[in-house]
Amino acid sequence: MKNLIEYILIHLVQHPEDVNVVESEDDRGMVFTIHVNQEDIGRVIGKGGSVIQSIRNIGKIRAVKEGIHAYINIDDGDKEENA
Repeated sequence: MKNLIEYILIHLVQHPEDVNVVESEDDRGMVFTIHVNQEDIGRVIGKGGSVIQSIRNIGKIRAVKEGIHAYINIDDGDKEENA
């Protein structure tokens, strides 16, 4: 599953060397957190969230085949807590 997400992202962004998918587990299931270059976040999210929603749909299909619950999140970089 992680390899599939990385494959999609590498071919989507302009800085493929910065693509990193972190796999972790919580009480709901597997969580895949996407880390990309700050310049590529717009490409990953897409207009109105259409691209990330498509990636999540593909992930859900793969998760069903693997018999797991999977969630895909984007780490949007450095957020300032004071802002």
